[in-house]
Amino acid sequence: QVQLVESGGGLVQAGDSLRLSCAASGGTFSRYVMGWFRQAPGKEREFVATISWSGGSTLYVDSVKGRFTVSRDNAKNTVYLQMNNLKPEDTAVYYCAARTRLSSSGYHYTRSDEYDYWGQGTQVTVSS
Repeated sequence: QVQLVESGGGLVQAGDSLRLSCAASGGTFSRYVMGWFRQAPGKEREFVATISWSGGSTLYVDSVKGRFTVSRDNAKNTVYLQMNNLKPEDTAVYYCAARTRLSSSGYHYTRSDEYDYWGQGTQVTVSS
């Protein structure tokens, strides 16, 4: 059983930065593909970013490219989402997710059903 705990959310102004963290326990973190998703009020959960087990491969949704950076520290069992130049449309609950099943090298997983464990989410609110 894998537990994921997000932190780092908050209320910021447009143009500000935040760094979200997701601490994992209960599994072999260094083997997992990790993803970040978000869900705004009244909207479906959407993919934000994913990172391979080694950290060498990442993928972002177009709306955050150039502003968000996903990274991981396998020694600390933690994945990060650095969010710069935040916009009001980034307001959402942000979730990290772990894919613990067998993964294909070089393939980026962007669907919610491709992940096996989820954190409880952290709220990010960006005011204009």
